[in-house]
Amino acid sequence: MNSTIWIVDSYEEALAKNIVIVSLGFIINFINGMLVVTFFSNPMFSRDSRYILYIHLVTNDMLMISTYMITPLNLAGMAIERFIAICKPLHHSQICTPQRTYIFICLLWVLGVIPSLADIIILFSIQPISFFRSVVLCYPFNLFPSKAHKDRTTASQIIFMSLVWIILIYTYCRVLFTARKAASKSSANKARSTILLHGIQLLLCMLSYVTPVLDMILSPFFPFHRTKITYFNYLITNIMPRLLSPLIYGECFKCRVIIVKIVPSKL
Repeated sequence: MNSTIWIVDSYEEALAKNIVIVSLGFIINFINGMLVVTFFSNPMFSRDSRYILYIHLVTNDMLMISTYMITPLNLAGMAIERFIAICKPLHHSQICTPQRTYIFICLLWVLGVIPSLADIIILFSIQPISFFRSVVLCYPFNLFPSKAHKDRTTASQIIFMSLVWIILIYTYCRVLFTARKAASKSSANKARSTILLHGIQLLLCMLSYVTPVLDMILSPFFPFHRTKITYFNYLITNIMPRLLSPLIYGECFKCRVIIVKIVPSKL
């Protein structure tokens, strides 16, 4: 008869892990909170679609829950906004208005909520009530054991991430070509660097998708260290990207704040 070995952390180990996670979460939200305060303290930012999308990205990271699915779409939107600003400058003010940016953000949330909502409905419809009183590792592969669901989830994630990567690569190449022909190369080069940052951030976001896979691969080899493996995977693939994100973009945002304070009349 097969038996499952459940390894439980000691009180001291569990306490230490929670202190580390909570401390990092506090640091992340403190840095992001300062960026949010800066955004709302200057009306100029609320009129710029670029910074509206950026502060939405920051706010989304502060939630630190399953809304990480929205982040890649937000990065794609930011790349498109930079592409329009550099390659279609005459149409930028008409296309990238604050109102349309807020509509775009609403669509992101709709797209982000639909898969999770569908999974919840499926879970309640296929699992008996006794399942919700059982002890299982809370991973999609355990909650949805059917092969059809696994195939659908894998296919949708591949299509989803491929679409975002295509948008980033396309916008980067178009901005790169425009930069070579532009009379003012500085703004085009800055836009190219910004899209590169989006690519780096997208790579960090993709780490969240490999967390269950790493757990499934490593746990059978080290069954007595399952909790440590799960903890460090979560730390590296979910917490660290959210810690690096404000450090990557916050510097650019801070530079813009300094410029606004020095030469507000030109902006």
